[in-house]
Amino acid sequence: MEYTDLEVWKEARELVNTIYEITKAFPSDELYGLIVQMRRCSISIPSNIAEGCGRKTSSDTIRFLHISRGSLYELETQVYLAVDQNYVTDRKNQELRTQIKKCKMLLNGFINYYKTRKDDRK
Repeated sequence: MEYTDLEVWKEARELVNTIYEITKAFPSDELYGLIVQMRRCSISIPSNIAEGCGRKTSSDTIRFLHISRGSLYELETQVYLAVDQNYVTDRKNQELRTQIKKCKMLLNGFINYYKTRKDDRK
């Protein structure tokens, strides 16, 4: 199975699209603040899933999945900050929280799957 077939990777891509959509409406003085931070860490989520899937061993894969999960938590914090600044509507905030929660669940499940693998890929 290719990483592009994974639900966790697809959901992470959707989250990136949502982040790009909402940050387009942020004030221009946030261009080098929250906009770039939120976009970079959101991009890191599916990118590290893909990189992990390209590694030879389960332990290497898990390391990249943990990096992806860290970026997801970082993004969640940045969403809170954007809400604090009134850059995100209540509706978009709920949508983002739902997407982030789903990504966390899928990513944790994928990490647990690799933790139970006995055979490292060669």
